[in-house]
Parts: sequence; C-alpha cells; structure tokens
Amino acid sequence: MPGLAATDDRTLVGTMQSINRKIVNGWFISVFLGGPVLVAVAVVGHFGDGGAVLGWLVAAFVLHLVTFGVTARCNVPLNDQLDAAGPVDGITDLAAVRRRFEGPWVRWNLVRTGSSVGAFASLIGALLAR
Repeated sequence: MPGLAATDDRTLVGTMQSINRKIVNGWFISVFLGGPVLVAVAVVGHFGDGGAVLGWLVAAFVLHLVTFGVTARCNVPLNDQLDAAGPVDGITDLAAVRRRFEGPWVRWNLVRTGSSVGAFASLIGALLAR
C-alpha cells in the first residue's frame, strides 16, 4: 500500500473504510473462497494417486487456509475496528486511528500475500509434476 502510505491520515482512513464496505460482494467471495474449494476438489481427486502432484496440491490447500485464516483473524477485525471509528468527518484523532490500523494491517497483508503466492507456486508445482 505504498500509494496510500504516502497520503494524509484522512485520505488513508476514508479510503480504507470505503474499500472495506465495497469489497464484500458476491464476486469477491466467489474468487476468495473458490480457489481453496477447487484445490480441495483437486486434492480429493488425486488422493488415491499419492505422488508429487498430491503433495503440491496439499501444500497449495494449506497455504490457501493460511490466507483465509490471516484474513479472518487479523485483517477483517482490523477493518471492523476501522469502521467502528465512525465516519471520517467525525473522527477527532485521525492520526491515532491510522496508527492502530495501518501498521498491523500492512504486516498481515504481507503475510497473506506471501501465502497466496506460495499457494500459486504450489499449483504450478503440481502442474509441472503431472
């Protein structure tokens, strides 16, 4: 989030509140949950085969679970906390709200970015092992 990091407190808080309100929709949920579901189906389909493909698929599934877990247990509560601060126009100490949100949110976002990249790399491994 380097672009938002370069903005003032009001812009960051207001932008993140707006993003958080709009992001939860059918399209987002289908993509966010669809990947792990399809990988789980692939794991079940290859379960009797054993071998390298199954190992890569299991790794991808576990990494998807890490992404989901970090999102649910870390990023979403931070989003909820930001929303609970109220409308940006009514927040008296925007700098404090930003401090409580930005650092932790970015750190956990990097963790889930890493787990997502790892899941994708594992799926490539499964394709190459096939």
